Amino acid sequence: MTEPTPVPPTASATTSYAAAGVSIEAADKAIELMKVWVDKARRPEVIGGLGGFAGLFDASALLRYKRPLLATSTDGVGTKVAIAQAMDVHDTIGFDLVGMVVDDLVVCGAEPLFMTDYIATGRVVPERIAAIVKGIAEACVVAGCALVGGETAEHPGLLAPDEYDVAGATTGVVEADRLLGPARVRPGDAVIAMEASGLHSNGYSLVRHVLLGDPAAGGAGWALDREVPELGRALGAELLEPTRIYAKACLDLAERTDTHAMSHVTGGGLAANLERVLPVELSVTIERGTWTPQPVFDLVRRVGDVPQTDLEATLNCGVGMVALTPPDDVAAAIELLDAHGIRAWVAGEVGLADAASGAQGGRVTLVGQHPGW
Repeated sequence: MTEPTPVPPTASATTSYAAAGVSIEAADKAIELMKVWVDKARRPEVIGGLGGFAGLFDASALLRYKRPLLATSTDGVGTKVAIAQAMDVHDTIGFDLVGMVVDDLVVCGAEPLFMTDYIATGRVVPERIAAIVKGIAEACVVAGCALVGGETAEHPGLLAPDEYDVAGATTGVVEADRLLGPARVRPGDAVIAMEASGLHSNGYSLVRHVLLGDPAAGGAGWALDREVPELGRALGAELLEPTRIYAKACLDLAERTDTHAMSHVTGGGLAANLERVLPVELSVTIERGTWTPQPVFDLVRRVGDVPQTDLEATLNCGVGMVALTPPDDVAAAIELLDAHGIRAWVAGEVGLADAASGAQGGRVTLVGQHPGW
């Protein structure tokens, strides 16, 4: 007969989940605090509220579509969470999370319907979790989607008490014959660039290394409360600038113009993301001289002596979203985006790939230089 494992004399007979570092009471309080924010991020199709095993959404709303295509995307915010944690400011990171997922969705013309989130933390501090959810819910309102549920997981021993990470997923719908993408793109389409609010949520490992890193490892060693004249504010405030959400503007653009494709400029930069919606027989030339990136991009470049090719392959360099639109619709598109509070301009043009001229199929080439660089 197998002998039972002996219990060490120092083991307590009253060991509990709380003693292991997980507080059910803190989690319950966090749910109560976040309810008011989740309630603000509702759509008429949402059924029920927090507390169920699944979020419910009335799919009969899709009956108005002839052939509805469901679209889904998931993402996080990378190491930008380290800035939020260092500054103890947690109610903006949700905008970054929502922006990352819904704007990946709308590039195909899909309307975001609902979203769920996941927060992992070393210790549940109810007020901090509620602040994160507040940002997510407020951003969902801006994007027009519902926040139907989520999960907060306490991971003691895996994450430090004040560490956390966030992720989210969203689902949307688009009419099949309104689907945007490479198949619609034509030679002569204008490349309409939409201004970013700043760094958004990509490339923070590079930015943190250059500006905040140990000087012994090649960093500048700057503090987050350092006032930076070029930025006109403290470094931390610049690095926490929320990601711009383009969802409603892009859906309006798809509805009211003959825009053929859109590209969300995230990790990989402008060229790599635009190539994802470009057919192999076409190419694009972008004129850097059509815009000046916000000062933070030049700051990273100069302070870190970062080659421009590396910078452009890592950061959005001032362009957060791109639309490929026929020339006849360009003026209306720029006016529409301006009405949504988004500055936009023509940054280039789609052309036929021509090996003789050096234009490679399915490739984007940046030429010239930004004014002031």
